[in-house]
Amino acid sequence: MKSGSTVFVAGHKGLVGSAIVRRLSKDDAYRVITADRSTLDLTDARMVDSYFDRQRPEYVFLAAAKVGGILANDSYPGDFIRENLSIQISVLEAARRNGVSKLLFLGSSCIYPRLAPQPIREDALLTGPLEATNEAYAIAKIAGIKMCQGYRRQYGCNFIAAMPTNLYGPGDNFDLHSSHVLPALIRKFHEAKEEHRPTVQVWGSGKPRREFLHVDDLADACVHLMNVWDDGDIVNVGVGQDITIAELAEMVQDVVGYPGKIQYDATKPDGTPRKLLDVSRMASLGWQARIPLRAGIESTYRWFLSGAHDRTSAGTGVGAQA
Repeated sequence: MKSGSTVFVAGHKGLVGSAIVRRLSKDDAYRVITADRSTLDLTDARMVDSYFDRQRPEYVFLAAAKVGGILANDSYPGDFIRENLSIQISVLEAARRNGVSKLLFLGSSCIYPRLAPQPIREDALLTGPLEATNEAYAIAKIAGIKMCQGYRRQYGCNFIAAMPTNLYGPGDNFDLHSSHVLPALIRKFHEAKEEHRPTVQVWGSGKPRREFLHVDDLADACVHLMNVWDDGDIVNVGVGQDITIAELAEMVQDVVGYPGKIQYDATKPDGTPRKLLDVSRMASLGWQARIPLRAGIESTYRWFLSGAHDRTSAGTGVGAQA
């Protein structure tokens, strides 16, 4: 990205968007612009096009999305596919129409088949059935990838796409009805500790394996990709190692200092058995994650204790709509 250029971060109040804004502010080299939902509805194509026409952003990070955990995805599939498709179509088309120099689209590791070979390579996309509990969200994200690639081929747009693994960090959503597993565990153990409860219930068997990337690492990776990657192929962004949900729960329990016991509810869905990304492409571009999982959980818990999560809209996850 050229110094002094205008950079629009769509979803700046969400987990990823806020981290990208923090990362860009470190350089003090760009004019970063954002817009609240009250002034810019990203599902409204005409409104988004008008905003791009006025602001003329040269670079765009599309981190806006409707996101959530297994419960939210399984309960509201229509909302997830409608809102995400609407956001993507509005922003990508506005970027094309208004001559944006480069756009980075944020996907998700859930785009890959449920039983994809591990670790998951980028070419595993569309090689098998998706995980049923988040199929609607995954299909919306796959459509976004294909729209980026289609616009590259037909219009010559420099649109790139990154696929992050499971994310966490400051700005996360701790609402138990819509959050992902790590923030949900932090809140569950914290409340159980405060209320002196003898047990904490964790969804599923505890056996699935997951990879967790701190959102500040992802933001750094996104800026790196914007500077070095100009190809239509998607790029995985992760840490290259995973742990079981049971191991994660025990780590969070220890960080929070909860003295009770963990109970696993095997009647609840586990989701995909394992989801570990192959990050060799990202490594070949000269980037790797730096924040260890335990240290990241400790800093996230401190952020939670500060009360900042109470000022964050429920359900923001990867990115709010503005």
